[in-house]
Parts: sequence; structure tokens; C-alpha cells
Amino acid sequence: MTVHLYDTARREVVPFEPGHIVRMYTCGITPYDSAHLGHAATYLAYDILQRRLRDLGHETRCVRNVTDVDDDILRKARELGVHYLDLAAEEIARFDEQMSALGLIAPYREPRATSAIPDILGFIGMVLDSGHAYQAAGAVYFSVSSFERFGQVSHLSRAEMLALARDRGGNPDDPAKRDALDFVLWQPSLPDEPAWESLWGPGRPGWHIECSALAMRELGLPLDLHGGGSDLIFPHHECEAAQSESATGERFVRHWMHVGMVCLDGEKMSKSLGNLVFVGDLLKEHEPAAIRLAILSQHYRQSWEWHAGLLDEAEARVVRWRAAGSGDGAMAEVRERLDDDLDTPGALRAVDAAAAAGVGVARTAGSLLGVEL
Repeated sequence: MTVHLYDTARREVVPFEPGHIVRMYTCGITPYDSAHLGHAATYLAYDILQRRLRDLGHETRCVRNVTDVDDDILRKARELGVHYLDLAAEEIARFDEQMSALGLIAPYREPRATSAIPDILGFIGMVLDSGHAYQAAGAVYFSVSSFERFGQVSHLSRAEMLALARDRGGNPDDPAKRDALDFVLWQPSLPDEPAWESLWGPGRPGWHIECSALAMRELGLPLDLHGGGSDLIFPHHECEAAQSESATGERFVRHWMHVGMVCLDGEKMSKSLGNLVFVGDLLKEHEPAAIRLAILSQHYRQSWEWHAGLLDEAEARVVRWRAAGSGDGAMAEVRERLDDDLDTPGALRAVDAAAAAGVGVARTAGSLLGVEL
């Protein structure tokens, strides 16, 4: 049996055939606010994948980083009048507690960006030595024109890239750049921001370089699978791939897997819009099994609209499954559905049918779907 997954870079569903040890990297949180439903949906998709891979006999090593120094967390710490690492510690503890409550497999490692400054400095030196970066105005930039495969992950036009870069913090109007799409590897810090010494002057790392350095330090190359929310395809993952392959001359990622956005009232849930459903609030009123099933009723790759009716349906489903009792009914069907690009809605329907037939389903749900009955 082989798991088939959609690969973002290849733009098709393909067999996912790693070795015995599966090396996965998922982009984690920037810990400046509470986890919302979009976070839960993203990490639950990789949780289900790990469960199926372990069911197939693989060992999974999923690294989920913490971006504990970037523009967003520094801005929030400044607003609150607290040290940015204190803010990070508080939010990381809350996030980990909530993900554990939802039954997610704990990450193999959860490294912080600030733990990798020496690795990042060495990595930037490699990119400069390879001729793919340049210094300007006290910063170091990656030169996208020097890398022929820029666009290999997202397949976007230049106009689309520029629009997303402007919307997602890429600062294409920076006058120090040779090209508007060039991105920062190292930047000078503002007076009230943390700074580390470097060959290019005191400063702090850019966002993209943090994940490349952490992924290579924790897992080596190439990664079997790398992913996150679909909003990270560009610029974050495109830039990661470019700088990593420029520095090492090796393939960075074998398979790119991205999770669709969760929407509320027709708009993607985001901190900037404030249209969030917080995981902590849901856990106060609903059991984790129901929250998991509400999310799993949607296919991971599609964006979808959250509404309270999904939880009502999920709670009714928990009752039906529990009434069916213990057993592994529908195990074969659930495996088949998960192997087809993690078709969790189909897997839930298979368990529904088994429960309706009076076949116990608790072990199926627990082992493959992570739903404690």
C-alpha cells in the first residue's frame, strides 16, 4: 500500500514513497497571539499523515519550528511593553497545550529560530559565497535573478509574485534591492529590537532563512516532505527552496504539501482581519473528539468555511461512533481513503457506515484518525 498525496510543485497527486524514516518539516507558529482554527486544521493534516505512515510501519520525524523573532512578534511585544521572548514563551506553552488537547502527535523537535543564529549566519555566508546574494544598506539580500528555478514551487507569474510579496511582508519597494522580488537574508535591527553580531553588521535574520537553517540542522537534506498553510507557498516556501538549493547545490524538498485556508464569513481567518475562532475557546465548550471530527470532515487541500453546524454534526457523529462500541470496523476502507490524498471526509463516511451496521469502530478511529472514543 502506498500513500498518494498532491505535490504543490508538481501540481498533481503522486505516490509518496519515503524511506523507513520520514523526515517532515512543517512551518510552525509565530507566537504572538493565541492559536486559531486555521492553525489546528493545518497541523491536524500532518498529524493524520503521520498516523497513516506509522500504520504502514514508518518512523516519522516531524519538526515544527517556532518563529520567535520576526516583525510580527516584535511589533506585538512593543505594543504590550514586554520582552519578545517572554511573549513567545507564554504563547508557545499555550499552543502546545492546546495541540496536545486535540490529540496531535508531539513534534519530533520544536526548535526556535533564536536557537539557530550561528546556523543562520553560516548559511548566509554559503549563499553569498555561491554568488546568489549581495550586501546593500547594511542588509544581505538573495538575488532571485541568479536562480533559474525561482518559481518552481508556486508557478506564479512575476506580477502575481509581486502582489503577494507586497501583501505578505516582502517589501518590494525597498530601494536597496536590485530586483523588487529579492528578499532579505539579514537585516539591521531597529534600536528597540534584538540584534546579533555578524560579518555584515549587527542585525537579525530574515523570515525565510530561519526555516531553511532549522530544517537542515534538524533533519538534513533532502526533506521528504515540507509544508504548511497554502498562504506560505509564496513567498515563504518559494524563497526557502531558492536559498537552500543555491547554498547547497542539493535538492531541498522531495514533496511539497500544503493545507487550504479556513474561512469565516467569506474571508480567510487571519490575525490581521480579526475574524478568528480560537482553539482555546472551542476547547472550553466542546470535547476534542468533536473538534477533530469537525475539521476532518473537510478535505485538507481545499479552503473551507467554518460554521457552528460543523460542530453539531461532529458531536452527533461522536455519539453514533461511541454507540457502535469497540472494534476495528472499516479499517481497510479508512486506510484506502487516507491513501487517496488524505480523503478524511471519505474516511469518516466509511466509519459512519460501519457504525450504522453495528460494527465496532473505536480502534479504527483511535489509531488512524486520532479520535478518542
